[in-house]
Amino acid sequence: QVRLVESGGGLVQAGGSLRLSCAASGGTFSTYTMGWFRQAPGKEREFVAYTSWSGTRYHADSVKDRFTISRENAKNTVYLQMSSLKPEDTAVYYCAATRLGGVVRREMYDYWGQGAQVTVSS
Repeated sequence: QVRLVESGGGLVQAGGSLRLSCAASGGTFSTYTMGWFRQAPGKEREFVAYTSWSGTRYHADSVKDRFTISRENAKNTVYLQMSSLKPEDTAVYYCAATRLGGVVRREMYDYWGQGAQVTVSS
């Protein structure tokens, strides 16, 4: 059983930056594809980015060139560096894990963290 714990959320002004972290335990971290999703009030949870166990990275068009996902297998941690933040980036951000290759569909992920709130003020 994999446990995921996000940290690093908070309140930031538009144009600012934040880095989210997700610490994993209970599994062999390097064998999992790790993803970030987000859910704004009244909206469905949407894909943000993933980093696969093979090293492939992929970002949603809405965050491409502003957000960067990375992982540090020695620390069992995945990161989401967010810059040039916009008010529409306001959401609860979730870390997720799957043994599958790079996938963007949330139903393909088996393990989820509790979420971290990111609020971007205008």
